[in-house]
Amino acid sequence: MSGEFAMYTAPVLIAGEWRQAAESGRFQPTNPTTATGIDRWYPISSWRDCDAALDAATTAAEALRTSPAEARARFLEYFADAIEASAEEICSLAHEETGLPLSPRLLDVELPRTTGQLRAAATAARASSWARATIDTANNIRSMHAPIGPVLIFGPNNFPLAFNGVAGGDFAAAIAAGNPVIAKAHSAHPGTCQQLAALAAEALAEAGLPAATLQMIYATSREDGYRMVSDQRLGAATFTGSRTAGLALKQAADEAGIPFYAELSSINPVVLLPGALRERGSELAEEFAGSCLMGSGQFCTNPGLVIVPASTEGELFIERAGELFDGATPGTLLSAGTLQGLQQAVAQLEDAGATRVTRNTESDEHRFCLPNTLLHVSGETFLQHPTAFQTEAFGNAALVVSSQSTEQTAAILTHLEGNLTGCIYSSLAGDDDEDYARLAPVLRAKVGRLLNDKMPTGVAVSPAMNHGGPFPASGHPGFTAVGVPASMIRFSKLDCYDNVRPQRLPPLLSDANPLDAWRCVDGNWTREPIC
Repeated sequence: MSGEFAMYTAPVLIAGEWRQAAESGRFQPTNPTTATGIDRWYPISSWRDCDAALDAATTAAEALRTSPAEARARFLEYFADAIEASAEEICSLAHEETGLPLSPRLLDVELPRTTGQLRAAATAARASSWARATIDTANNIRSMHAPIGPVLIFGPNNFPLAFNGVAGGDFAAAIAAGNPVIAKAHSAHPGTCQQLAALAAEALAEAGLPAATLQMIYATSREDGYRMVSDQRLGAATFTGSRTAGLALKQAADEAGIPFYAELSSINPVVLLPGALRERGSELAEEFAGSCLMGSGQFCTNPGLVIVPASTEGELFIERAGELFDGATPGTLLSAGTLQGLQQAVAQLEDAGATRVTRNTESDEHRFCLPNTLLHVSGETFLQHPTAFQTEAFGNAALVVSSQSTEQTAAILTHLEGNLTGCIYSSLAGDDDEDYARLAPVLRAKVGRLLNDKMPTGVAVSPAMNHGGPFPASGHPGFTAVGVPASMIRFSKLDCYDNVRPQRLPPLLSDANPLDAWRCVDGNWTREPIC
């Protein structure tokens, strides 16, 4: 190596081997709680690494198509067991790299969610019903969802475990559906990704799956990232992160015809109706502040826009929420980039006409943080600049809009972009039912998940969950990133067999149904064999 790159960097995982990267540069992660560099270096891979990973994934995909679902299920379960056995070590490293608290966040919430997702995906893979086998016996036509091929995963910075490209929900769904994964580790927590990948590699060997079922690189140039998502060896790609980066990758993938599933931007509107505020306004202010400031607001379902009546109760809510924001210690943001993005978003909202409710301007220069910020604007002003006021302030900031009437609230909702979630709080006594009936259909069309009387921050790992929504919340409104088996469908293609001889059919479509899966036979869902 040249003198410039003489210092050792962490190895990448390609084709089952930990190898020194064919690097074009390198980077150093930062500890957000001290704003200082962590003494470890990671490579920026050149196209040579990307090309090798794509080749190895293509070979692995061929083997996985004929591997039994049981082997994939065992791997996911072995991996979950290994993560739990190394919980303290993994979470300590994730804490160092992200500033997220060990407890209750990483050890008590996020790691159990991660292993729970892996085990849920194992169950779905083993059952095989996720593939939605459909059989028309009269015409001898049979179809099922089958693996799509190598999946490239860009994980986000805000969930170093549960959304990690090496271990998170997208990873679990892609593997369970029978696809190899190429994970692009996030530069905010590369050491956590490396540690998880090492455990996954051991679990792959134990389960007897191809070594290239998982591969990992840390970073690429933008150009190589675009080149990867548009490579014809790829089956699909998934991305969770900034709108700007996601749209650029999506354009490259779309032009090549590669399915690209992106979670891009969401302000998660919350509507507080008059009766709800009269009944429990102070309680709702506390619920909102707690939700918005939890984790420093660094959740994709953070309530970033709240609509309240322009009334005495609405003013009291704003005043109380501002007090709660000012009284809470600002949390640590994930990175310098997160801090910069939040500062820019707040400035854009103020430039558009929003005014500050909060008064606290003190910050901690020794870590990445921003004073908790609550902004306010009238409904009339919002409607004059609806695009500007939908700027996503990713972090501990939110915008309150005072609406003059139900009709003005409906107009505000009509102007919203697509969001992951939307919530309406209404009177428990039914006083707001008429307003709810007017507003709910408008909001329903704008969100993937509609909530009542509940802040949207929590995302339960449930088969019924939808963590997606109309653009730009996600790249496709028909799919979810959370909740197996539905999340697995993204990483499949629909295979149809027309008059194919019985011995040539995949087991799931055979008359005998040896996998004992649920299948739709002549319009009826059954697990019985075809006689």
